[in-house]
Amino acid sequence: MGEAVRANCTMENVCGALLRELEQIWREIGEKEEDKERMLMEMEMECMKVYRRRVDESGKERARLHQLLASGEAELSTLVSCLGENDIPLKVNKNETSLRVKVSNINILLEKLRAKKEERTRKFTDIRSQIEKIRAEISENCQFDELVEKEEHDLSLRRLEEYQARLQYLQREKSERLKKVLQYVDEIHALCSVLGHDFAEVVDGAHPGLYVQNPEKSTNISDKTLEGLSSAVQNLRAEKKTRLQKLRITVENLVKLWELMETSERERTQFTKAASVFGSLDEEIVSPGLLSLETLKKAEAEVDRLKRVKASRMKEIVLKRRLELEEICRSAHIDPDISTAPDKVIALIDSGLVDPSELVENIEEQIEKANEECQSRKEITDRIIKWVAASDEENWLEEYNQDQNRYSSGKGAHVNLKRAEKARILVAKIPVIVDNLIKKTLAWEQERNKSFIYDGVRLVTLLEEYKLGRLQKEEEKRRYRDQKKLQNLLTDRDLLYNPKPSNRRATNLRKTIGYGPNLNGSGFMTSSFSGRVSAAADSTPELLTPRSYSGHSHMYFSGWSHHLSARQLNLSNGSTQADSMSTFTTVGGSELGSPLRY
Repeated sequence: MGEAVRANCTMENVCGALLRELEQIWREIGEKEEDKERMLMEMEMECMKVYRRRVDESGKERARLHQLLASGEAELSTLVSCLGENDIPLKVNKNETSLRVKVSNINILLEKLRAKKEERTRKFTDIRSQIEKIRAEISENCQFDELVEKEEHDLSLRRLEEYQARLQYLQREKSERLKKVLQYVDEIHALCSVLGHDFAEVVDGAHPGLYVQNPEKSTNISDKTLEGLSSAVQNLRAEKKTRLQKLRITVENLVKLWELMETSERERTQFTKAASVFGSLDEEIVSPGLLSLETLKKAEAEVDRLKRVKASRMKEIVLKRRLELEEICRSAHIDPDISTAPDKVIALIDSGLVDPSELVENIEEQIEKANEECQSRKEITDRIIKWVAASDEENWLEEYNQDQNRYSSGKGAHVNLKRAEKARILVAKIPVIVDNLIKKTLAWEQERNKSFIYDGVRLVTLLEEYKLGRLQKEEEKRRYRDQKKLQNLLTDRDLLYNPKPSNRRATNLRKTIGYGPNLNGSGFMTSSFSGRVSAAADSTPELLTPRSYSGHSHMYFSGWSHHLSARQLNLSNGSTQADSMSTFTTVGGSELGSPLRY
């Protein structure tokens, strides 16, 4: 700015000097004032033209530079947008002093971006070519068709990464398709081996030319190839399933016939391979030719042969199956179906009204039902076995308790003692065992809506009768113990209070306790005498007990009377023994240790 001012000042000085010199010359010449003014005006016009020309030229140059700068910025914007270089400024710094410097700087930046665009375009072209190649190998309906149709102005790293991601996806897709093709081919080979098919023929039918390898041809991983192989695999699987089901039915019939006919192992050996399918899973059937038509026909022919042989031995087989049914029913304590009784079966076979095979099937169904019934009754049957075993031990224990020599030191006495201890523990559990068995049986009957029959009788009825008999037996034992206890009590008191009684008092005492004409058949007092004793005791209780115990003794008598009356409700025998017990209660009802008074 200072240089321009100085140049302007110098120009003004020079122009001023020249103008003064021109005026001096004009004075010397004698130019008129009008001519001077005209020539000065011409000089000013010429100067203005020169300035204008220079201004116009400079303006054009400035416009050209502005246009270059604008086009450079536009191209820069396009390249930045195309390459995705967001960190590059789209506008040149306004503080730059010269347009030429601005244009020069933007041209340098454009050269770099053009080179980067060329490199990026090459990468895009390479990736697209790989994508197109894989697409051609897969199918024309690939989901990446739109990638090639994209505008080429987007060469950003983001778009490049998308292309690379699509390429990697296609490469994985190609790898997975190759694996599927190999898996299909391997499975087809295995299925053809089992079914006895020609592998090359099946593969060629799935996709022509797939079995023949051609190095010049791309890999067959198209959708059509996969669909063809998948269809072939499905067909082979369905055929394998059908043949396997057919062979299993045939083998099942064959095994049944072997068991019926008691076929020797030597005759079964030739069908061992085919018989292995009976208990094997579908995936385990891999033996070559195992499901071939030849194997199926051979097994069916053997079944037909055994059926012809079976027809001649059917009566024996039917009776054998019937015996098997009866044995199962016997073990389960149930009655077999009378519709297939031996006499009826023989009559039906001899009459020819029924096919023997139907009889065998009917009996086999009955055997199956009997086995199911036996299985459902198993828990209850096991409990019955425990109950019977406990009852046996109870019977043995009763016999053992009646043995007078059970405590002798003879051979095996200690073994019997140990057994008796265990038997007592087991016998104590019998009521619980019976109650639980009744509960289980009732639950079984409620669940199946039918009675649990055991050897022709309802089990609950047997158990209730057993419980009733056991209660009666226990009541008899308890009655016997009470009588024996009362008798011992009277004897002990006689010895305690009359260690040396006189004959008269002993006679009176024997009469009092029942050893006289009022004695009944069991050795106890009759009811009439016991009534008199009870009346005497009620009227004068002080005759039997000390005065100090009379009140308490009366309560004791009352309690015994109530207990006895309650017990009489459960006794099934006559009232003679009850009367005797009442007599003993009246006579011996005083507290232990209280002396008798006469």
